[in-house]
Amino acid sequence: MTLRVLCVFLLSGWLSVSVSALPIPENRPALRIQGSNTIGAELGPALVEGLLQEQGLLKIHRETPDTANEQRIVGQTAQGQRVIIEVAAHGSSTGFAALKNASADLAASSREIKDSELLALQTLGDLKSPAAEQVIAIDGLAIILNPANPLQQLNTEQLARIFAGEVKTWEELGGRGGAIHLYARDDQSGTYDTFKELVLSRRGKSLGSAAKRFESSEQLSDAVSNDPQGIGFIGLPYVRQAKAVAIADGASQAMLPLNSLIATEDYPLSRRLFFYLPPDSRNPWAQALASFAQSPEGQAIVAASGFVSQTVQAMSVAPNALMPEGYQSLSRHAQRLTVNFRFAEGSASLDNKARQDLARVLDYIKRNGKTERAVTLVGFGDLKDDPARADLLSKLRAMAVRRELVKNGVVMREVRGFGALMPVATNSADEGRIKNRRVEVWVY
Repeated sequence: MTLRVLCVFLLSGWLSVSVSALPIPENRPALRIQGSNTIGAELGPALVEGLLQEQGLLKIHRETPDTANEQRIVGQTAQGQRVIIEVAAHGSSTGFAALKNASADLAASSREIKDSELLALQTLGDLKSPAAEQVIAIDGLAIILNPANPLQQLNTEQLARIFAGEVKTWEELGGRGGAIHLYARDDQSGTYDTFKELVLSRRGKSLGSAAKRFESSEQLSDAVSNDPQGIGFIGLPYVRQAKAVAIADGASQAMLPLNSLIATEDYPLSRRLFFYLPPDSRNPWAQALASFAQSPEGQAIVAASGFVSQTVQAMSVAPNALMPEGYQSLSRHAQRLTVNFRFAEGSASLDNKARQDLARVLDYIKRNGKTERAVTLVGFGDLKDDPARADLLSKLRAMAVRRELVKNGVVMREVRGFGALMPVATNSADEGRIKNRRVEVWVY
């Protein structure tokens, strides 16, 4: 890549150099990242390498210090000066603690920041602001069985009871095969953290002591595929020879772990991965990495690392009898985009991911010539005592997205609301209700 021209920076302790658009600090790392193991094991370092390549640096490589779960990604200028970025992956909470004690410039997290962390870090600025809270990827887990197991679907309540050791035989689930054998990742695994967060902890349960634990995703998957009585959970790239089952949450339809359903966050075992960048930060590399992660090049790295990117694509949806007739008609004539707009908790405002996605959706609409009456917005909501109120609120959510698109020159074809129909999560919990309050984008 052509090296960029000289840039002048007035930040204390940084050198202005002619080989990069970003300044290089003297005698210290250019950027320190701490937090999630899910991100820090591979995705974070890969994104850092992409940024260094974009900056025109040479001889990019990784160095592993003596401390486990830590890496240094190193590049070199044409003049031979080393640029070092440190990545420490000891868990999401450690990232926020490191921001507080100023031992990190950027926090990587596989969960949303907690209110207590937000309060503790308020001197750094509002970490829930759109510039600070950056969704960089979507993650999803597959529940896997031996291919000979006839079971096709499970719900999240059953999963919690199975992996807590309360459901002990396949016969209790309407299947066959005798005792259930549990397979799980080890405690250091981000995959295990995800499963614990999405399934076990939400129901006040812990992993059963009989579970066989694995450090390797590949070994776990192969063990399940060779055990007729086995069940495990695994990241999407590691299903291998095992069989993934469809998962339902509450009254939602059972869904297979398809990339498209994880991209829209409809699949029950999907979650967001974050970078948190203090808005008052004076480190230009932190902002540059967050911006690079959102770019098409960054999202290509997300996909190559085994996660689900936020790149917008159109997908066909097969109509079925569980859909309302108006939705079936839509699915016969239009395609759905692989993004859902969702809303801040207790608010009619788009959440930070939705604000990021607006730019991606607008880019898709304009690149594909869909600005003139080729876009339909479909709103959904959570269950209300009055169905008419649910219908109205779902349409109002779609109208909120419409306003943003119209501002940017899109003439809508139609705006519809389907109320509390077609839930994707249980309405008995706040997390489920928030997930059900969504807006889909369809294009003709």
